[in-house]
Amino acid sequence: MADSLRDDFGNPSSVHTFGQQAKAALDRARTATAALIDAAGAEIVLTSGGTEADNLALRGAFEARRTSGRRRIVTTGIEHEAILKTAQALAAQGAEVVVIPATSRGVIDPAEVASAVDANTCLVSVMLANNEIGTVQPVAELAEHCRAQGALLHTDAVQAAGKLPISVTALGIDMLSLSAHKFAGPKGAGALWIRRGVRLAAQSTGGRQERNRRAGTENVPALVGMGVAASLAKSHLDDAPAVRRLRDRLESAILANVPGTIVNGADADRVPNTTNISFDGIEAESLLIALDLEGVAVSTGSACSSGSLEPSHVLRAMGLPNNRARNSLRFSLGTPTTEAEIDFVAGVLPGLVAKLRRLGRPMEAVR
Repeated sequence: MADSLRDDFGNPSSVHTFGQQAKAALDRARTATAALIDAAGAEIVLTSGGTEADNLALRGAFEARRTSGRRRIVTTGIEHEAILKTAQALAAQGAEVVVIPATSRGVIDPAEVASAVDANTCLVSVMLANNEIGTVQPVAELAEHCRAQGALLHTDAVQAAGKLPISVTALGIDMLSLSAHKFAGPKGAGALWIRRGVRLAAQSTGGRQERNRRAGTENVPALVGMGVAASLAKSHLDDAPAVRRLRDRLESAILANVPGTIVNGADADRVPNTTNISFDGIEAESLLIALDLEGVAVSTGSACSSGSLEPSHVLRAMGLPNNRARNSLRFSLGTPTTEAEIDFVAGVLPGLVAKLRRLGRPMEAVR
């Protein structure tokens, strides 16, 4: 990225040498990003991140197909807010939005999604892996039914890319969203893979960049960074078993040494780096702050929802009660995570939880 900032200063839409040099850098990034999901570079639209990619997929498909009478959008209650809030906005524009809840395992029942898809369905959007609890969704099982009804199938793969092997061909989908910072790339860079032949209405209009799908001069250095990160992520996919072992080590230690804990989505297939754990009798925000003071970074859900006083919409969509949705923390691991770091977290947690529970008892008695 530093080299690109210095050397690729030309506009990639310009025909002079400096512009063509920047365009070549973008094309390399496009090809590398496509390789991460077993796709062709020509099918990649470069964006500013996963949220823009999701918006282009949903809004673009709805606007392109609404005149044909296809106004139904089917999605799930555990999607990222980039999907749910966009679907809500489209409902105000005449879309019929059907939201399917999750099972208590944090997984969508494909039969429920399929039963909601009819001849008036424009688009089905089901994420590949959940961003809060890490559960992998049965996206491939939906493809044949969507095709039979003429509905497009989109998946938000932001949480899955770099964690799981992904093939857009094997999934049988029409569109897939990516965000670079989820596979160690820069923030503010992403992509939407669009199967050849799928029509979308551009959401950013102006120039003819990205094959008329997304106007505006591309952020070359950030997208170059995404391409390098995609190549590295693809080469590190074999590290997944080691990351999973560390995740399981952390879970086992917490469940054994901290009473009143449970792993959300434990019975489902999950990405190897994510665990979401409920701690009975405390507020998750308090434990988050206590861990942060120990140098441990965790979250109470999606970073995009931080600051919200509402319980996790993902855990609520699983049918969990409000108190369970409010006392859950997400722990995220990566290839650089070490056993020593896992053991440190496992060592400090019991004391922190016990202290917070003691402090919380008088308040509970008052209630």
